[in-house]
Amino acid sequence: MIMIMQPSISLLFQDARDTRLASGQVLFAAGKSVTDIYMVRSGRVHLQRHTTHGAQMVLQNALPGAVIAEASAYSTRYHCDAVAAEESVVAGLPKARFLSALADEPALAESWSALLARSVQAARLRSEIRSLPRVADRLDAWLAEGNALPEKGRWQEMAAELGVTREALYRELSRRRTNNQSL
Repeated sequence: MIMIMQPSISLLFQDARDTRLASGQVLFAAGKSVTDIYMVRSGRVHLQRHTTHGAQMVLQNALPGAVIAEASAYSTRYHCDAVAAEESVVAGLPKARFLSALADEPALAESWSALLARSVQAARLRSEIRSLPRVADRLDAWLAEGNALPEKGRWQEMAAELGVTREALYRELSRRRTNNQSL
């Protein structure tokens, strides 16, 4: 969940081509060739995978200013799907132009390296939360990181981010309401 971008990275996308996405629309799919690097201008885009058991896992909840699937800059094919979680606008920059700018501008490359480091830290935190055995523990850890419970219609997305079924999350939230635990 990288929300704050270095100004130089944002400036790189200043003249990029905008694409409007409807909620649920796929920006790119796993296995497709990486031709562009995308930054969210408005809305939310989920980077997601489907497990072998059919569960959806949200690997990135990209908010405005976030680059979607940062590692794709160094890959020939996408390893995940990018799907608009709500109506969104993304800026697309040709991958070759993106990499050329990094090679030509050391300050930009340094900002990009810092962004990648924060992305790795966020991924490790998500992994740590998902490794917790109980839904209650995952929810506690997620809330302790400053996350707030979304509105009721978005609980399924939170379940995917926590790596639990929506039913298991609903049961935990119901248990907390019954026991008057704070959410």
